[in-house]
Amino acid sequence: MLSIAERHKYILDSLEKYGFIRITDIAEELKVTKVTIRKDVKILESRGLLYKVHGSARPVNPHVADRDLSTKSNLNREAKSLIAKCAAKLIEDNDSIMISAGSTTYALAEEIRNTMPQRSLNVVTPFLKLSVLMNDMDNVRVEQLGGKVHRKSCSTMGEEAERALTDVVCSKFFLGVDGIDPDYGITTSTIEEALLSRRMMDAASRTVVLADSSKFGQHGFGRINALEDVDVIITDNGIAPQMRKLIEKAGVQLIIAE
Repeated sequence: MLSIAERHKYILDSLEKYGFIRITDIAEELKVTKVTIRKDVKILESRGLLYKVHGSARPVNPHVADRDLSTKSNLNREAKSLIAKCAAKLIEDNDSIMISAGSTTYALAEEIRNTMPQRSLNVVTPFLKLSVLMNDMDNVRVEQLGGKVHRKSCSTMGEEAERALTDVVCSKFFLGVDGIDPDYGITTSTIEEALLSRRMMDAASRTVVLADSSKFGQHGFGRINALEDVDVIITDNGIAPQMRKLIEKAGVQLIIAE
């Protein structure tokens, strides 16, 4: 049987390798009880070496704050560009799509405008900045959702925006998120934005999540839906192997943009 020090090293090594661990998995691998691993994790957390979250552990605090769009736009720009190029390939001529607010979804809009200017599309969005960008395209019809404006995301939300989706049916919903977690599902920064995104998922045949690898293991304040409710996730090659397995185990198609 491993000593306490050896168990702690195994836990920390696993965190460094995979980006997160589940207490149940570590207990099975080390052939000890879950109670033992919970105690180990608690000790390591008290030393500031990890962050415990509901049956699992992360190397850093997974809870993300609500940040403004300009701040998000400057993070992981190359990865977002690759993701946008990959997502654009899923769009067909005469498609009807929905696009949420976010820096990665805005990169998708830029990709559509720059590489397929003649593509005929119906685009439904709460994202004001995206509406202005795509409204300049001759063959694109933009449906701007109404409601109150959230200053940080530059998007509308609330009951009025949700009601506007009653008679809308789209083939795909391209969704930007603040967090993806096998246990918590997909999340965003505010409850109202989460509720609108959930309603947009209901109005689409397929939901395609656009998220760079830094979003995995993170939690936003508002829960949108379970991971199993997502059809496709497009991310970059920075995703941890263990997280990749859990995403695929949930039945979600994972596309790596390279």
